[in-house]
Amino acid sequence: MKLEERADVIVVGSGATGSHMAARLAEAGKEVLILEAGPERNLSSLVSSPIWSRRLKWSGPPVEESGDHPVGQVFNSGYGVGGSAMHHFAVWPRFHENDFTVHSDEGLGLDWPISYDDLRPWYDKVQAECGISGDARGEVWRPAGDDYPMAPVPVFAQGAAIAEGFHQLDMQTSALPLAVTSSPYKGRTACIWDGWCDAGCPIGALANPLTIHLPIAIAAGASLRANATVRRMLVKNGRATAVEVVDTNDPSMVRTVHADVVVLAAFTVQNARILLASASDEHPYGLGNRHDQVGRYLMTHVAAPVFGLFEQKTTPHLGATGGQLLNQQHYDDKQAFRDQGAFGSYQWMIAQAMKPTDLLGIAPSRADLFGQALEEFMQRSAKHFGMMAGVIEDLPLVENRVMLSELKDQFGMPLAHCAHSASAETRALFDAAINEGRRVFEAAGAVEVWSGGPGPMHIMGGTIMGDNEKTSVTNSFGQVHGIPNLVICGPSLFPTSGGVNPTFTAHALTARSADKLLNAN
Repeated sequence: MKLEERADVIVVGSGATGSHMAARLAEAGKEVLILEAGPERNLSSLVSSPIWSRRLKWSGPPVEESGDHPVGQVFNSGYGVGGSAMHHFAVWPRFHENDFTVHSDEGLGLDWPISYDDLRPWYDKVQAECGISGDARGEVWRPAGDDYPMAPVPVFAQGAAIAEGFHQLDMQTSALPLAVTSSPYKGRTACIWDGWCDAGCPIGALANPLTIHLPIAIAAGASLRANATVRRMLVKNGRATAVEVVDTNDPSMVRTVHADVVVLAAFTVQNARILLASASDEHPYGLGNRHDQVGRYLMTHVAAPVFGLFEQKTTPHLGATGGQLLNQQHYDDKQAFRDQGAFGSYQWMIAQAMKPTDLLGIAPSRADLFGQALEEFMQRSAKHFGMMAGVIEDLPLVENRVMLSELKDQFGMPLAHCAHSASAETRALFDAAINEGRRVFEAAGAVEVWSGGPGPMHIMGGTIMGDNEKTSVTNSFGQVHGIPNLVICGPSLFPTSGGVNPTFTAHALTARSADKLLNAN
């Protein structure tokens, strides 16, 4: 069955940036329709359980992966209303000034078409709206900006134990900026610090689409349709005109929804996939892909986990999943370890809340143990465990990309294939960070120290912004080159990854793009 519909604006995806854009445009009086491929979700359906968190992540169309450092689509993406922001760790630092000028400053990577100063007002606006707990003055590395609206998160025994190692090495720590309520904020209850952020936070203390922008959008008149898979977008004479939508549960039900503006906010891999799958006679290589840029410069931060056991009890189950403390000691010197062949920025997220049954897992980090030794290790870990994770910058490489697979999904749409390998400089930075992290734990007095291998953390790039359509997919406002009413949102716009979590910056870019759209009409 084929049906025809119309809205002023179609937003593809109900995650962090899609819900944000929908809220801004609906508040301005636009008729907005949000299309979400996955199922409906609400706060009452969330459960503080690692089994639930798997449901939030490990769903949706499969993605083929290749290369020596896969991006980890099944772990890092989301599916259903709220998208990946439903299980994100809410670590919200800002990009630094030099993240926007990497190529100009260092001769590696890419430059952004905007500067930190261009984005600062939007950082300030977003943090006031969504709420961040932190200590701006304590973050001596932080670029200029307004103070956080809430006091920093508490430091529990695990954070205090690891912080001592930093202090012994004359390295500073500060409160980790978290989009989590350290006190009641704008009708949201305060966090109870039970460490289940990645399971969706049923009490609403975590800033996610269900607690922030979706209620605003719906109250302003936006419509949300779950189980609505966008198969392709339609473009005519340089304008996006409609999207073709399939009922996820009934592939025979196909709708063509017409709109004046189409916003693509389906997260990194799916953004590129939909553009490529929307090829037509007018755009034979896909939308925005006249110069073969769609899908390129795919990036994922390299996670650098360091673990330890302490003699004292560390209460590792308390806190937020993202951590308690932050260190960005070497962040602004991207060549701090050039003698080791390394390049890039990194940060430490210190003292993540950890349960013995948590998805991040204590036992998987010690594959050398089994039987009685593993049981004894788990018993000690439940009370004496400590961990921190480095976020390692991933250099943008043109050969790392999203492509269309030869395989198709149930709707006849080609699946995505992600090819990603880490550069030698990125791998060297991982090694340098791991060595530093082990020294921190040793200085903290840990009785046992070990580290994990490089893992994928966050997914960025693939539809990068830039001033030149020959080397980018969109302009600085996310408008696809040659198709100005097709707007992309999310970390797929990032030309570089920086060494910090991307969600805050993605929100700031979205707020800026929304303002541009509204002022243009």
